Amino acid sequence: MGQIKIVTDSTADLSLEQVQRYGIKVMPITVTFGSDSYADGVDLNADQFYKKLTSEKVLPKTSQPSPEAFRQAYDEIGAEGDSIFSIHISGKLSGTLNSAELASKIAKAEVIPIDTKTASQGIGRTVLIAAEAVKRGYKKEEIIALINKSIPNTFSVFAVDTLEYLQRNGRIGKAASLLGSLLQLRPILYADPEGMVAPYDKVRGRSQIIPSLVAAALKNRAPEMPINLSVVHSWNREGADELLSELKKHYEIADLHIGMVGPAIGAHIGPGAVGLMIQPSFESLLKI
Repeated sequence: MGQIKIVTDSTADLSLEQVQRYGIKVMPITVTFGSDSYADGVDLNADQFYKKLTSEKVLPKTSQPSPEAFRQAYDEIGAEGDSIFSIHISGKLSGTLNSAELASKIAKAEVIPIDTKTASQGIGRTVLIAAEAVKRGYKKEEIIALINKSIPNTFSVFAVDTLEYLQRNGRIGKAASLLGSLLQLRPILYADPEGMVAPYDKVRGRSQIIPSLVAAALKNRAPEMPINLSVVHSWNREGADELLSELKKHYEIADLHIGMVGPAIGAHIGPGAVGLMIQPSFESLLKI
C-alpha cells in the first residue's frame, strides 16, 4: 500500500510548527514588489513583508506556482502507488488550484486537488484535519470524507482596515458593493460558500470589530462541541489577542493557532486586519 502525503500552498498561512508536526509540503506563492520577486515564507517572512508594504510606493503582486513547479514537488515526495492530497486556496481567488490540477495529470503519484473555497488558515484548518487523519492511519476514502466535512464546516471571517488592497489587486469579489459607501463604517468580510470574498457585516468604528467577529463565530459555530480555532492578523497582534480573549469566553478550544497572515494573503488585505477561522475539532467532525 502506498503512502499518503499532503501538499498545500503558502496562502494557508501554516506555522513552521504545524508544517513540521505533520511533514506538510508547502508550495510558495511568489510576491513581487516592482522588479523584485520573493518566494513567500522562503525569501520573505511576514514581518519583512509588512515593513516593505508600508514603505514601498508600489503595491505588491502575487503569482501562483507553475504547473511544472507542482509536478516537480509531487514527484519529489510521491511515487507510483502513493496518493497526494493537494489542498489549496479557493479557485475563485487564485490560479493556484488550476496549476495543481494541471500538474496532477502528469505526476507519478495519484494527486487529488482540493478546493477549500477559502484562504489563510481557513485552508490550513482543512490541511491539518487531513494531516491528522494521515497520522492516525486513515485510508484515502476516509480522508476524503473528512475533508468533505471540514470544508463546509470551516468558517472564515475577517475585518480589514481598508478595502484598498483587495480592490487594487482584483480580489474584492462581492465586497465591491461596499466601495464608496463605508465612510466611517468598517467592513466585515468572509469566505462565502462559493469561495468568494463577500460582505458579512459592517460596523461603525473599530471598537465594534471584535464584537462583530465574535458574533459571526457564534452564529456559524455554536459552542456545543470543542473547536479548532485560528486567530490571524496582519500587523495587528493587539486586535488578535483581544479577539482570542473574547472567543475563549464561549468555546472549548481543542487546537489553537494565533499568528500573522503571510505575504501572499497580506498583499491583498493590507496591514491592520484581524480575523478568525473556526471549525469543529477532529473528534467532533467525526460525529457530524
